[in-house]
Amino acid sequence: MIEQVRKAWGITVRDGFGQTETTAQVGNTPGQQVRPGSMGRTLPGYSVVLVDPVSGEPGPDGEICLDLSRRPLGLMTGYLDDPVLDAEAMRGGYYHTGDVATSDSDGYITYVGRTDDVFKAADYRISPFELESVLIEHEAVAEAAGGSLAQAVKMNVYLTDLAHFAKVNEVMATYFAKPYPARSTIGVASLPRGAQIEIECVLYLG
Repeated sequence: MIEQVRKAWGITVRDGFGQTETTAQVGNTPGQQVRPGSMGRTLPGYSVVLVDPVSGEPGPDGEICLDLSRRPLGLMTGYLDDPVLDAEAMRGGYYHTGDVATSDSDGYITYVGRTDDVFKAADYRISPFELESVLIEHEAVAEAAGGSLAQAVKMNVYLTDLAHFAKVNEVMATYFAKPYPARSTIGVASLPRGAQIEIECVLYLG
């Protein structure tokens, strides 16, 4: 979408991340390079930490959290009349957003999904949103929905033209070979769904 707006109107969209409980925590500020897919870097006044949901340790990817040892002014004081929810959100010295992201060496943070939407495949945390966002950019894809298998990612993709089947498989394999060690993909044509054609793509990780 950012690239389409830039091409159409010559305007750079600078998106970011925030919640009802906070002001904006992460953003692409003016003067900063916008990297495709990234929501920017930590904004002034916040100490954003990505915390591994299993180990509870900070790292390059994990749940988006705020360090409460440097509690930001933009964070709410708490949930009204709900001490249980307060305790859950503020546990372990962090405010937990419930969102998962990854970061690079320059501090750019890329949104992955909600903690309750992310699944594991071959020990990788993957969001259906991430998979679907890549595929629906293809001109032949009308719909896409992702899920997990034990050592693979399964996508149900609805095409407007079966002639593009091989290209969709190629897009999936090429994209996921970058962040994940993808080995191969398989495509199986299925029954038409109205004017659309359903295919099943399986991306094996290892």
